[in-house]
Amino acid sequence: MTTQPLKILVFSHRPEVRETIVTAVGRRPAADIGRVAYVEVATIAEVLMEMDGGEIDLAILDGEAQPTGGIGLCRQLKNEIADCPPIVIAVRRKDDRWLATWSQADAVIVHPLDPLTAAETVADVLRSKRLPVVRG
Repeated sequence: MTTQPLKILVFSHRPEVRETIVTAVGRRPAADIGRVAYVEVATIAEVLMEMDGGEIDLAILDGEAQPTGGIGLCRQLKNEIADCPPIVIAVRRKDDRWLATWSQADAVIVHPLDPLTAAETVADVLRSKRLPVVRG
């Protein structure tokens, strides 16, 4: 039996930022998470379409994206989508963590991205959103 990889949406208007995020998190953030597949998007319309589709397991949004940053977009998604998938915000300054909290983000990663921290953060968020196992 093969399981489908978890889908992670990566949003930034800059391809190099998307590549940095994908490279830092990797194709397998943790052994118990398994492989992940990325859906890279550059526009708000693409984010909304993908998130509305219900196939995304987690989104990583660039807090510095232009013209609309991931922080404001995160807040919009959390308030407009029922059962919104978890969202991780990538920020440039540690001091911007409070904005990510305001945005209702599930976690924050800070540039320059440390691969161990980025992968661990994504894995932790994915683990915390899993449904509990019911036995009996």
